[in-house]
Amino acid sequence: MAIFEYGDVEIRHLKDRDKKLGAAIDKIGPIQRAGSQDLFAALVRSIVGQQISTKAQATIWQRMQDALGTVTPHRILACTEADLQQFGFSFRKAAYIRGAAERAADGRLDIDSLRLKPDAEICRELSALSGVGIWTAEMLMLFSMQRQDILSYGDLAIHRGMRMLYRRTEISRELFEKFRRRYSPYGSVASLYLWEIAGGAIAGLKDCAPKTKTEK
Repeated sequence: MAIFEYGDVEIRHLKDRDKKLGAAIDKIGPIQRAGSQDLFAALVRSIVGQQISTKAQATIWQRMQDALGTVTPHRILACTEADLQQFGFSFRKAAYIRGAAERAADGRLDIDSLRLKPDAEICRELSALSGVGIWTAEMLMLFSMQRQDILSYGDLAIHRGMRMLYRRTEISRELFEKFRRRYSPYGSVASLYLWEIAGGAIAGLKDCAPKTKTEK
């Protein structure tokens, strides 16, 4: 596991460009978020974790590691889809994982070369895999590849953090892109702080989104 690295240059840029975010950064302080540098293993783990709790994901992932050791394409392909289901996930997820392993093993997905490609191309290649969407590709770029300018429009917590920080009832695509340009080229660091804000790191900041009937 590796901690996402950032320092004074990134913080100074964000504070100069956005006073509200800068004040939040001062209140929250340094953030340490870890990610796996093994991109294939991180890809598999992200598929495992779709639509289940963090606890369930951790349990299933530990079973896989106990059985397979290092999670590699060839070790995945040594298992049938029925074998993979024994770890605790669905037939569909087993098919997604084997599909990714097949592409990595035969070279259609060149994991090593991805690190040399621009963000947009990486996102296209990863999200072309069955079971992998744009959000998953963006999280892999941020946490496994340490890409510096990832701000995911599809991340609900990022939207929540923005609503709280800027006291907005909603974040339109146009407004989101305005913030993206403001944070760039350090959108990944902004993401870290917006996630913290969304999680309640700053007392007194509330989500201004209108409540649904079930929330009232």
